[in-house]
Amino acid sequence: MKPDSRIYIAGHRGLVGSAIVRNLRAKGYTNLLLRTHAELDLTDAAATEAFFAEHKPEYVFLAAARVGGIVANNSYPAEFIRDNLVIQNNVIHSAWRHGVKRLMFLGSSCIYPKMAPQPMREDCLLTGPLEPTNRPYALAKIAGIEMCWSYNRQYGTKYLAVMPTNLYGPGDNYHPENSHVIPALLRKFHEAKQRGDRTVTIWGTGTPRREFLYSDDMADACVFLINLPDDKYESLLGSDESKTGRFEPPLVNVGVGEDVTIRELAELVGKVVGFDGDLVFDTTKPDGTPRKLMDVSRINAIGWRATTSLEDGLASAYRDFQAVRTT
Repeated sequence: MKPDSRIYIAGHRGLVGSAIVRNLRAKGYTNLLLRTHAELDLTDAAATEAFFAEHKPEYVFLAAARVGGIVANNSYPAEFIRDNLVIQNNVIHSAWRHGVKRLMFLGSSCIYPKMAPQPMREDCLLTGPLEPTNRPYALAKIAGIEMCWSYNRQYGTKYLAVMPTNLYGPGDNYHPENSHVIPALLRKFHEAKQRGDRTVTIWGTGTPRREFLYSDDMADACVFLINLPDDKYESLLGSDESKTGRFEPPLVNVGVGEDVTIRELAELVGKVVGFDGDLVFDTTKPDGTPRKLMDVSRINAIGWRATTSLEDGLASAYRDFQAVRTT
C-alpha cells in the first residue's frame, strides 16, 4: 500500500478495526475510508454497493462483525449467523465488483473444531465438530473464508482470511454479559475491588487453556500481511483443490504461540487490577473448548511475531477500561 492508497477499514470502531486505524496512521497512511454503522449499514446490500461505487477503495480490512462472549452467542445465535453472513457477503461481493486490489477478512479461532489437535494448524479447518456455544458465529466465519477462496479461484481476486486468537486491548467491550473473557474479568475484578469484596467468582473450572493476543499486535500483523510482496502474499491465497489435490485455504493464523489457564489469567488480572482477595470457581457454568492454541508457524516463517507480553497488555487494557469508566 502507498501512503495515499484508498484504504477502507470496515468496523473501524471495534477492537480490531480501531487498532488497525491506529497502526495505519502511525505508519503514515493518510487516505483512510471510515464509516460508522449509522453512516453505512453493511447489512444493506444497496448501501454497501453504493459506497464502493463512489469511493473505490483499493484495499479493504473487513473487521466489521457481530461479536460477543459465551452468553451473547448462546442468547442470540440467529443474529450471530445472519448478521455476519450478510455483512461479509455484501463487502466481499462489492469489493470484487469494484476492483479492490487486496482484501483481508478477519475471523476467529473458533472456526477450528472443538477437539482440534493442539496447536491448531490452518489445515485443521473443517476436520471436526465445532464448539456448540459459538457454532453459528464460527460457521459464518467459515463461510467468509470459503467466499474469499471461491472468489480467488473464480475471479482471480487476492482475498486473504486472517484468524486471530482471543483478542483484547483498547476499545474493548466491557458489557457485563456480552463481553469476552478479559474485559469481563477486568470489570469484575475492578468492581469487586471498589466494593471491598473478599472473593471473585469465575465461570467454569478454571482449567481450560486460552491464548490471548493484544489488539495492537493483531493490527500490526494485518498491515504486515497486506503489505507483503506479491510472491509472498499470493503464496498465502490458497490453491484450487480440484487441480492440486491439496486442501489449502487462503488462511493465516495470528497469535502468540503460547497459552495460559483461565485460573492463571484470572490471577494475573487480579494482580493488574490490585485485587488481593480469593477466587471462587462456579463449576455449574460452561467451560467451553478445553484448549485453543494457535499454530503460528506460518506467519512466523514469513517474518512476524507478537511483541506484547500478556501482563503488559492487560495493564494497558485496564488503563483503557478505567478511562472508559470515567468518561
